[in-house]
Amino acid sequence: MTRTPPDQTTAKRGRPRAFDRDAALAKATQLFWQRGYEATSIGELTRAMGINPPSLYAAFGDKKALFLEVVSTYGETYGAFTRQALDEEPRAYDGMARLLREAAVSFTDPTHPRGCLVICAATNVTEQSSDVEADLRALRAGNIAEFERRFRGAVEAGETAPDADPHAMANFYAAVFQGMSQRARDGGTTDELRAVAEMAIAAWPKP
Repeated sequence: MTRTPPDQTTAKRGRPRAFDRDAALAKATQLFWQRGYEATSIGELTRAMGINPPSLYAAFGDKKALFLEVVSTYGETYGAFTRQALDEEPRAYDGMARLLREAAVSFTDPTHPRGCLVICAATNVTEQSSDVEADLRALRAGNIAEFERRFRGAVEAGETAPDADPHAMANFYAAVFQGMSQRARDGGTTDELRAVAEMAIAAWPKP
């Protein structure tokens, strides 16, 4: 009887199971988005991603590192519409109107969890995860700062009332955007969110 040499057997047993990293990351995105950072365990992640814990740590690092990669990927895929709306529209008014209208559709899209991952995935976390919450808070603050920058330019260009307050405008539209995310999580429909978007657009301080 021919036997397999011991070193080949060991190699076969020790070889890491191959997996599609992008597909695994997509599964992790869905899980974090639906359940949130704190409520998602390593066991749930590995089951959803189809890998074992050693493979997860080898490919992505720890849970926090995986989540931060998920957030980054989300910003380039599902959440890219926010940046595109502001970057591609020459007028701040058109950019904000497009952002809110597209949010109404994106936040209620049945092909993925509702709302915005950056807004809803790390709330009410424990002290041990407070740094993750702080990271997302910083991202949201960066978005508000970008709103204010665009609104300040709109005031200077005469696109708004001359006495419009860019800081207040940024906070108002950020609150609408974040509120739309929560309404979607609570079951708000696309049409309901569109109505909210149109009301906020109508509140733009016209010149």
